[in-house]
Amino acid sequence: MKSKFALPGAVAAALILVLGAASAEIVAPAKLAADAMAAVAAGHDPIPGPRSCFWSRGPASGDPYLNVAYPDAATFYWAATFTVPAGARLTIEGRFPHSRYMSLISYDGAGVPIESVADYLIQPVPGSVNPFLPGADRHSAQRDYRLEVVDAPPDPNQPVGMNIVGQSRAALHAPKYGQAPGQQAVLYRIYARDNGSDETGNAGLPEPVLTLADGQVLRGAQSCTALRVRQPLQLDPAAMAVPMGKYHELLEAAAKKSPTFPATVPPTWYQQLDRDALYGIYLGTPPNPNARKSEGGFYPNLDNQYIRTIVNRRLGKVFVVRAKAPTTPHTVHGDARMGGGDLRYWSWCSNQGFANTRVNDCVHDENIPVGPDGYYTLVLSRAADRPRNAIAQCGIAWLPMADDGDGAGDADVTVLQLRNMLGAGAFKHAVQSVAGPETIARDMGEYYPQGRYISTSAFEIAVPCLLEKR
Repeated sequence: MKSKFALPGAVAAALILVLGAASAEIVAPAKLAADAMAAVAAGHDPIPGPRSCFWSRGPASGDPYLNVAYPDAATFYWAATFTVPAGARLTIEGRFPHSRYMSLISYDGAGVPIESVADYLIQPVPGSVNPFLPGADRHSAQRDYRLEVVDAPPDPNQPVGMNIVGQSRAALHAPKYGQAPGQQAVLYRIYARDNGSDETGNAGLPEPVLTLADGQVLRGAQSCTALRVRQPLQLDPAAMAVPMGKYHELLEAAAKKSPTFPATVPPTWYQQLDRDALYGIYLGTPPNPNARKSEGGFYPNLDNQYIRTIVNRRLGKVFVVRAKAPTTPHTVHGDARMGGGDLRYWSWCSNQGFANTRVNDCVHDENIPVGPDGYYTLVLSRAADRPRNAIAQCGIAWLPMADDGDGAGDADVTVLQLRNMLGAGAFKHAVQSVAGPETIARDMGEYYPQGRYISTSAFEIAVPCLLEKR
């Protein structure tokens, strides 16, 4: 594979006009707690964002929302845990949001995904439009849908992570787990809402409609008692984060290999597979070749697949990634029609360690400057070490490392993750197309992230920012 890591010597004038790279301030936990106490004292909910009795857990996103289980900072997630009564039928009714993507995904008690019904698979109700279909009117006022929730497992051979062109689904399979009468869990996601819209993409939260065995219909808040939405979570402790004791076991195992392992030079990229593969990053053990993709994270999205690396600033205060950019629809500024591309969405996220699962920040496709050659450069560093030319106006995307590193004892560690969503069948270089851990570079080709450590001053001289003087 031909490497195009060589950093650009000049920046084209067109790059000056690209959208801004990440510049969000990392909010200190003490400030978040103080703000929450002040909100309660004023009679307000301490956590921002809309909720309902059904979608009571959320929204998860970057700070100051519920920042857990590695959310993409350009997204919002809500969780519902419930139990459909015997003989009853549950339907979710909603409006398609103004956003790049939405889905409803079911999970088991270990946080392992069961089935995803992504936006494009959902049939709109008669007279409405599905704005996520190619070429659809994204601004249509008629955008209602209905989806049944079924207490049964899906087809085990159902494709995962790929754009299944031409198919549709009328139901989401959400089988019960745990102690009788059983619990069901569904997450609702919105990615990259249109500029100017609220957390729900100006669609509000979907509404549960419960038809009881006797024919009585309960809508919205009326259904919450019958659905037992306030029941205790029947949740594996490792579903949202690696337990601290286990994480320290992994750190001790890694330290026997080198002081900075599993960070390596050049960086080693790992597919997200099952939980054993996640632990194997620190243990140095190869994953099961038959492991299911996207299963071992923390409530992962089945429509995404991921690669990640562990970055350690003891190897260099600045980490730089260079790769070719897949194409995607442009929606953030409210494009009138749904476009196409290699992927539906892709992003880079800077995260804390597996015991914390907090996102520092993310940049997604529309916020990453891409050069005339189709390549982009991403810089990861602490704010104090950020090169002065690591800004969008110089054609560079930037992500922060947290000052406390993994958030669990190692101030030098950051988890850097690439997310690919719904790879189209014609695009053969998505993470979804990677055959296995040994073929990531080969299968991704020019889209494979070449990474290296560098100093702040070395980056500043290697990448001159030639802006026109005014």
